[in-house]
Amino acid sequence: MSFDTLGLSPVVLQAVKDSGYETATEVQAQAIPAAIANKDLMVSSRTGSGKTAAFILPALEKILAARGDNTKRREKGVIYGPKILVLAPTRELAMQVAKAAQTYGRFIQGLKVATVLGGMPYPLQIRQLTGPLDILIATPGRLIDHINSGKCVLSNVEMLVLDEADRMLDMGFIDDINMIAGNTPAERQTVMFSATFAGHVGRLAQQLLKDPQRIEVASHTDTHENIEQRLHWADNPHHKDQLLEAILAQPELDQAVVFTSTQRDADWLAERLAEIGHAVAPLHGAMPQGKRNRVLMGLRRGDLKVLVATDVAARGIDVPTISHVINYGLPMKAEDYVHRIGRTGRAGRQGLAITLGLREDVSMIRRIQQFTTQTIPVQQIAGLEPKTQEPRIFPPRPAGSFDDRGPRGHFGGGRPGFGNKPFRREDGGRPQHGGGKPFGDRGFAPRNEGFQPRGADERGFAPRGADDRGFQPRDDRGFAPRADRGFVPRDDRGFQPREERGFQPRDDRGFQPRGDRPFNAGGKPAFAGKPAFGGKPSFGGGDRPAFGGERRGPAGPRKGGFGR
Repeated sequence: MSFDTLGLSPVVLQAVKDSGYETATEVQAQAIPAAIANKDLMVSSRTGSGKTAAFILPALEKILAARGDNTKRREKGVIYGPKILVLAPTRELAMQVAKAAQTYGRFIQGLKVATVLGGMPYPLQIRQLTGPLDILIATPGRLIDHINSGKCVLSNVEMLVLDEADRMLDMGFIDDINMIAGNTPAERQTVMFSATFAGHVGRLAQQLLKDPQRIEVASHTDTHENIEQRLHWADNPHHKDQLLEAILAQPELDQAVVFTSTQRDADWLAERLAEIGHAVAPLHGAMPQGKRNRVLMGLRRGDLKVLVATDVAARGIDVPTISHVINYGLPMKAEDYVHRIGRTGRAGRQGLAITLGLREDVSMIRRIQQFTTQTIPVQQIAGLEPKTQEPRIFPPRPAGSFDDRGPRGHFGGGRPGFGNKPFRREDGGRPQHGGGKPFGDRGFAPRNEGFQPRGADERGFAPRGADDRGFQPRDDRGFAPRADRGFVPRDDRGFQPREERGFQPRDDRGFQPRGDRPFNAGGKPAFAGKPAFGGKPSFGGGDRPAFGGERRGPAGPRKGGFGR
């Protein structure tokens, strides 16, 4: 669809055409007219689909409409704050949005765009917030600081945009977003862009949006037509380094982003690549914002050929000349893989996404393939083939292969049953048990199939009678009768009668007859000269009393426990 049919103003349309765009993408064709009509939107769109322009162009239209209303003209000395507020999860993404606003609004007289980001000086941001301001792009943390200090006024916001809402909630900004939205007018327009609206993102949308229109252009399971994906297996870290060097030396590589898992790995790998002659720089969240800006400017100017980055840059780099994305370290979450490879293949160009995997990366690669429902083809580089056997990863199931509950991986939508066996819709959704044996009434073979009945009941079991069990009668089993089994009769077992076993009779065993044993008055024998227990004497024969007894001594009788 052409931009001419979307209802844009001449000054905005001219800026779009001067930027080299003639035809709107699918998300732009659906979102721009709805946003201009002042509708709340829930938009799902993959990286690189042009979603930034999908909300910036309607935002510029709102600014032009407000300027045409003389009743809304600003009074000198009064702080009005922005009319458009855009929240972004990372500084790089916020700067990308600010650049788009300045590009598409270049023909709007006096357009004021400000960014409020962490790591930047406070005085400059305060001057921007207290002066005339049309569009404010901010990260939630720093914006909260200015709201608490009273320097930021949001009472005139007409449009609130949450870009990468799922990412902001993953970073723990949900309370900040609610607080910021609470400082804006209730009648504002709200637009949310998110990869998914399930779970906590969907609940946030219910709180902030009023009768929203749902626009779903692409999901994480869609293929990236202009991005080729490859997987190279490495035997060990040294082999992985050799693969990386071979890929970076390929002549078709224009610019590459090499992703690592940690900030320390990014610094170490950038230093190592610089030693072997690459124009390289690291980019991660621990760097000062000024240095991060200089690195991105060097990448856009072409001064850098290789950028070594963490996932902080996965959602904020928009450089069309990036031809390769290399996953040196795998992401922590499968959805971050989609945002990583989206750094290449932008603006209609072809891109290549390469993953370098070790054996310990098998589980993460499996999750990535299950999340995208796509298999990453395995390839090898001549002369650097792995010497060990490649790990086996089963291909992912196609989308919707479980049933009509929804996409794979979400509860209520394709979640496997016990024993990794799927739910079956025809049997009411009840899973199979983990033993793998089917239940008898679920479309499987009946229980008695394959068994030959023995003329018994309907279950296929023989009657209990002994004649049909295949057993011989007791006398015909081949056993000798009891008298002939080799056992000696009781009288001949070699045991002597009781009186002949070598034992003396009871009266000759050395024991005293019961009547000759010494007894005390209590009726029980005394041991070692001590009184019997029946009389509760003290132990040891002294004056210590028995439990609960009395002691007689020089001071007379005294009650006591344990002889005290």
